[in-house]
Amino acid sequence: MAAYVYVIATWDGRALTYVGWTLDLDRRLAEHNGKAKGAKSTRARQWVLLYAEKYRTRKKAMQREVALKRDKRFRAALRSLRD
Repeated sequence: MAAYVYVIATWDGRALTYVGWTLDLDRRLAEHNGKAKGAKSTRARQWVLLYAEKYRTRKKAMQREVALKRDKRFRAALRSLRD
């Protein structure tokens, strides 16, 4: 089953990014944008998908998620795309 790693962003006075992994991108983005679901740090904000990668296994997606969370330059470059 395919797994995805993704980066979402919101501009709530300042640019914020969130990196995660999922098996269903559409469902997960809807959860982030919903009021009751999603990670505590992402609730009650309007998020947009900036970037996604597809992997053949969950393990590979999780490994890439960790790498992207550490890559501050990559995330800053994605945030700047909005401008």
